[in-house]
Amino acid sequence: MSLPVQLEWLRDVVDVLIVAFLFYRLLILVRGTRAAQMFIGLITLVFLAFLSEFLHLAVLSWIVNSLRTVWVIVFVIIFQPELRKALSQISESRVFKRFVPVEEFGYLAEIQNAVERLSRKGLGALIVIERTIGLRNYIETGTKIDAAVSAELIETIFTPPSPLHDGAVIVSGGVLLGAGCILPLSANPDLERRLGTRHRAGLGMSEESDAIVIIVSEETRQISIAEGGTLTRGLQMGDLKSRLSALLRVQPKKPKVPVEVGAS
Repeated sequence: MSLPVQLEWLRDVVDVLIVAFLFYRLLILVRGTRAAQMFIGLITLVFLAFLSEFLHLAVLSWIVNSLRTVWVIVFVIIFQPELRKALSQISESRVFKRFVPVEEFGYLAEIQNAVERLSRKGLGALIVIERTIGLRNYIETGTKIDAAVSAELIETIFTPPSPLHDGAVIVSGGVLLGAGCILPLSANPDLERRLGTRHRAGLGMSEESDAIVIIVSEETRQISIAEGGTLTRGLQMGDLKSRLSALLRVQPKKPKVPVEVGAS
């Protein structure tokens, strides 16, 4: 069953627009790279293919048809890095995530690795994960980083003599926004006296916002989490990522007073 003339015309327009968009996106990806010249050569071959078909050039058509079988392989080999980048961008888009389930908190594995390394070395750390309440005021008290979260970056920041190791790092959506940030101390009179400044600062942040705060003790190498005004201590290595994932997937709790301190 043939389509009406109007629909055939619309289909051709849509076809051309889609191809033009794909070529445009590919050109954006290869711009400024060594693959740009190869991309121009590929466009030239495509143009010659259309020209040979339109003008009925027998010899040129034979050459182009001979190369057609290897075009796909050559294309994949030449543009492998660019295709990998494009597929990565597609998988991270909101439209793709709506139809295909994707790990939403992949950066938590980096945080867990960093915390485990710091704990083994006996290095203190204070990591704040932003949720619905913005932490811009606290970010401005430190040094702006604005880099992707990685275990190596976090470990470097909290390793003395780094000038930022005494403050906190603030993370939001997989991006490390700032380091060396100053957090408010908890004023709760019921806290144990042996709790140090890091634990009081982490707890104070969880009292004033819905953020999740990870504390690594320099003295005991203990890993703790402060959330909603509650401090949970003595977390086992390897359980941090699952605990953080569970907390980030639920509705943030309002800070509690008085604070309940979990047993180690």
